Amino acid sequence: MTVHFIGAGPGAADLLTLRAVALLRDSPVCLYAGTYLDPGVLGHCAPDAELIDTQHLDLDQITEHLVRATESGKDVARLCSGDPSLYSALTEQTRRLDAHGVAWDVTPGVPAYAAAAALLGTELTVPEVVQSVVLTRTQARSTAMPDTEALANFAATGATLVLHLAITRVRTLAAELVADYGTDCPVAVVYRASQPDQRILRGTLTDIADQVEAAGLRQAAIILVGRALADPVSCAQSHLYDPARVRHR
Repeated sequence: MTVHFIGAGPGAADLLTLRAVALLRDSPVCLYAGTYLDPGVLGHCAPDAELIDTQHLDLDQITEHLVRATESGKDVARLCSGDPSLYSALTEQTRRLDAHGVAWDVTPGVPAYAAAAALLGTELTVPEVVQSVVLTRTQARSTAMPDTEALANFAATGATLVLHLAITRVRTLAAELVADYGTDCPVAVVYRASQPDQRILRGTLTDIADQVEAAGLRQAAIILVGRALADPVSCAQSHLYDPARVRHR
């Protein structure tokens, strides 16, 4: 029996992969984080599947459910918000499963930042404007960040920044970023991308905190910062598609 870690995408039921849908349909047990998931995603599960909301469980309790199900001969779908490669506690959970001798695999999903960029109609890497994207988070009452990953170190690169789990600190973060990005730097905040109650805020490092606080956003939102978010954005022509480039057949 296998525990399938499945990227649930940003929340919309129609943004799961075909593989994810098949695994959900065939797994008698499904664990999911109800805080971030659109209920429509669970519609892919079998009608008689056992559904377990993990939002109030710790990792030991989650592991207990996973192990118990596999020991009883059942495959398990473990839904992860976005993609399992980002902030999913995949490492911690799989280590526990390894200790119990439980097989597991991973199915990728649409990451929240990609869904947010799609809603914004924005390419995060624009020729001769920015060619790097930094996916990171900040620390408040949460897991400590490595010393080398201070936000100032990333800001110095001028890359497009995508900040997860940071919406409650948006005012402090905006103030920290002004020195490297400038007061007029475009910022977008996307709340529950792809879900029925999704919301998009656009502004600059000067005013985005006021908008977030006025909207009362406290979770399930990501912050995108960088010149690629300008509307319109001017850029050079990509070398790959340049009509003047010599192409060898």
